[in-house]
Amino acid sequence: MHAAVIVFPGSNCDRDMAVAFEKAGAKVSMVWHKDTALPKDVDIIGVPGGFSFGDYLRCGAIAANSPICQSVVAHAERGGYVLGICNGFQVLTETGLLPGVLLRNVNLKYICKPVRLRVETTDSAFTAGYQPAQEITVPIAHHDGNYFADAETLKRLHGEARVAFTYCDNPNGSVDDIAGVLSQNRRVLGMMPHPERMAEPLQGGTDGAAMFRTLVDQLAEA
Repeated sequence: MHAAVIVFPGSNCDRDMAVAFEKAGAKVSMVWHKDTALPKDVDIIGVPGGFSFGDYLRCGAIAANSPICQSVVAHAERGGYVLGICNGFQVLTETGLLPGVLLRNVNLKYICKPVRLRVETTDSAFTAGYQPAQEITVPIAHHDGNYFADAETLKRLHGEARVAFTYCDNPNGSVDDIAGVLSQNRRVLGMMPHPERMAEPLQGGTDGAAMFRTLVDQLAEA
């Protein structure tokens, strides 16, 4: 299974994501934001966390207009898989691949700590390695992680079981405690918490490892 990890100026979780994919058994290519094409035979694109372009304007807004993001959108529209974590989630909402927006945390402070998440659906390649309603511990590290969507969008997300994770104890004010959402075809996931930072024992836990392991296994079999 071949994963491509996009690197923007200000990315700081690109290597963490690459290592998580590699430890799960994937081949990984690092792709610079000014590139216009993805490597051949890419199965999944990882859009990592960090502070792309210094988080000027809206978080992720400049990165979403980088040359490579046209290929990311095209990959998703062809039915390819995309995983956006933290700033990557913000980028995916800015490209329109996922609904909603990420606003300033309700307390207007940067938050960095482990949080408990509840798995709301296992009907995706990203979440199939967990049990329904399972609680996992994954770190957060963000200033703009307050997920918001209008009432109609929220009704659609819940009705189509596209809320992937919720916070057990909401740290940032996200509407309906939402921590991660899926695209309509369930092949794009955006989430604010960092599963790549909880993917091996040296990181203090392995609750994030199941996501990468299941992704690699399922896409390798496809």
